[in-house]
Amino acid sequence: MKELTWSSLENLALPVKALFTGYLLVIGLGLLMSGAQIMLTHGMADGKFGLSMDDLVYSYYGNRNGSKLEAKLNGSMKENAPGEANLAMIKWARAGAPEGEWESTIKPLTDQYCVACHANMPGLINIGEKDAMIKVAATDSGASISSLTRVSHIHLFGIAFIFFFVGLIFSFATGFNPIVKALLIFTPFMFLIIDIAAWWLTKMNPNFAWLVMVGGVGYSLASTVMIFSSLYQMCVMPFRTKKV
Repeated sequence: MKELTWSSLENLALPVKALFTGYLLVIGLGLLMSGAQIMLTHGMADGKFGLSMDDLVYSYYGNRNGSKLEAKLNGSMKENAPGEANLAMIKWARAGAPEGEWESTIKPLTDQYCVACHANMPGLINIGEKDAMIKVAATDSGASISSLTRVSHIHLFGIAFIFFFVGLIFSFATGFNPIVKALLIFTPFMFLIIDIAAWWLTKMNPNFAWLVMVGGVGYSLASTVMIFSSLYQMCVMPFRTKKV
């Protein structure tokens, strides 16, 4: 009977390899979905597909020359209502969101095109209500302190667990200089801290938006190297060794 050894990924017992491989495949797919979600939310903040510095500025610092309502209607929500409806709501917001036009002009539009989602999906502002709509029609100051606090602690706790287990699996990889391996394991944690800190810095000053991009790209690249290296050593190397 083969003795269970943890000396390297290549020599792990088959059940352990199955566990690690399944975890890494799911995490890899999760990272891809996370990227897609960012593209469809933050990546549409300026009304154009693809993540840019303007997207990051609008998401965290805001567009101080306009409202969140206008940014959404020109961006991720643009296709959910016809152009004339979007234009009517944008003009209303630019006019200071006068309450006298709510019942006659704006509410019929939100009832027809918006409340199907915004009144029923958790996490979405119910813009079918006048007070909520007036709030999003105000000047866009970006992410609120409360939302930044909530998202920051969720990311710090949740993503740290992901990086811990990816790093733990990669720690059994061979062929890497110990210093290089240690740096790869530590890098995602470092860039996660940079990423979260950059959200808060960008909220205060839009010139820090580039740091958000650096944080996200940094931990994504390091995680990708560890995931693919680990999968290669568990699933490919044993067969190459046998052939030799």
